[in-house]
Parts: sequence; structure tokens; C-alpha cells
Amino acid sequence: MTSVRKLFAAPLLLALSLIPAGAQPKDADGSRDHPLITRYPGSVIDSYRAREYDEFNFPVGPVQRSTGMPKFQHLEGKVTRILYIYPQGRSSLEVFRNYESALKRAGFQPIFTCSGDPCGLSRFQATNDRYDLWNGAGHWQYSGKLSAGEGDIYLGLHVSPGTPGYAGLDIIETKPMEGGLVTVNAAALASDISQAGHAAVYGVYFDTGKAEVKPESAPTLQEIAKLLRQNPALKLYVVGHTDSVGDLAMNMDLSRHRADAVVKALTASHGIAPDRLQAHGNGPLAPVASNKTEEGRAKNRRVDLVER
Repeated sequence: MTSVRKLFAAPLLLALSLIPAGAQPKDADGSRDHPLITRYPGSVIDSYRAREYDEFNFPVGPVQRSTGMPKFQHLEGKVTRILYIYPQGRSSLEVFRNYESALKRAGFQPIFTCSGDPCGLSRFQATNDRYDLWNGAGHWQYSGKLSAGEGDIYLGLHVSPGTPGYAGLDIIETKPMEGGLVTVNAAALASDISQAGHAAVYGVYFDTGKAEVKPESAPTLQEIAKLLRQNPALKLYVVGHTDSVGDLAMNMDLSRHRADAVVKALTASHGIAPDRLQAHGNGPLAPVASNKTEEGRAKNRRVDLVER
């Protein structure tokens, strides 16, 4: 990330002389600028949110009149959301052009830009449980991407006019999720299956929209294999589950392919007999939590081991 940080060392310093000499309103508690890009000089952070690993629907096109939602790309990674109040007397266009120029110099490639009515629905919550319809003159939207060795970086900017005027930044760094934070062991799996007939597994990882088991899933797969070796009569349905984001048919297909990938990993790499496992996909049809929150969606993305 060091090389990327250098690109953003001083993207907006051209206007530093505009900061008033006196005190200015205080930033929101616990907030700070993102290390990759500075604020427009004189701006104040009104709200701030950062998560080390989350999901985000990133706008890559204008609002579709048929759905009332923008065209978006589903991303996962580190998500930072910062909402600034920029100085009075500065137009939304001036603020937007400063950011746009800085991002261009840094190597970002624009994916989608718009202004006024075509922007429609632009900046909206990562949880998808609330959004704002912003139409009219003076609104500016930018969505761009920077390819980096550590993972691609997506940046969404929405600047709106008014008193006050707002500039919102959404930065998604698609780095790998930190693994090993939740451990699964064969004894716990056996206990869950004995008591409830099934066990939910959260330690099998996939990239967004894909069905290839990631290497950091190895410890969990080893414990599942251990469970099966310790209980030679046990046969399992391996059932994939997704959240409700996206098309139903796509999620049903994805969940089945992911379950099949788990079965193949257990049989090919851990020596489990194929006739002991059957793969099925249930998509978003058996949630264990509400899909209206990010925490709920995370719980719904799982693999269930169901006793046959």
C-alpha cells in the first residue's frame, strides 16, 4: 500500500490557503480522513464509518427507472464512508473538480460519472436499508477504480449543493479478509449435528460471486474431514446458503456450486468417500437472520452440514 499512499500524499493542497485562520467546527467523534486522500480544505467530517471487512453495492451506472436503483457492482473488502460538509461559498462543481483532478493524477480510472438528474440515486447505505434520491442541478457523482498490488481500490464520490453542501466519499479496498478469527472444530460440529441434526459452518471462504474454495478455508475443511473420519457411519448433505443480494436464480446456482466445491475439496484433498456427501444449494431461502442488515447477511452466507 505504500506506493498507493505516495500517490495521494497531497492531492488537494492547492487550496490550503483558503482555510480560515480561526477555529472551525469539530469533526465527528472518532472520525478521520482516509489515508489515501485528503479532504477539500476547510471541510468538516459530519459522519464517519469504517469496517475492516464488509460488503458494498458500488454504483457503476445511473438509476434504472424500472427498479428505482442504480446499476451497481457488489464488492467486499475494507469499507470506509466519510461525509464532509464543505465550506460555504464554494460550489459543488468546484469541490467535485478538485477531487476529480486529484483522482486522475493518482491513477484512478473513471467507471461512471454524472451530474444533475441523470445521477438519480447515487450515494446510499452499504446496508441497503436506506437510500436518498438526489435529483437536480448541482449534484455530481464519480465512481472510479485504482488497480493496486494489494487489491483493487474503488472510490465513489457524491457532491451535493446546499447550505450546507456535502461531499461524500465511499472507499472500498478489496483486500482479502483476515482469516482465522473464528475457529471450527470437529467436536463442536459433532455436538451441533447430534443436538440439531445440522451444523452451520462459517469458515469456508469464497470470492464474491465465485465458487472456488479459497486457501484460507483449509483449517475448517480439515475439521470437517476429521468429523467424518471420527464418525465413519455419518453421511451429510452439504448445503450452500447465500444472502438475498442479487438475483434469486443466480444465488441458487451459486450456492449449489459452492456446496459442490466443498464436497470436491473433502473428497479430493482429504480422502472422504464421495458417497458420504451430497451437495445442494438453498440460496437465500433459509436465512437465519434478517437480510436487511450487514450482520444478518453475514450470518446467512454459510455452509450447512445436514445429517442424512
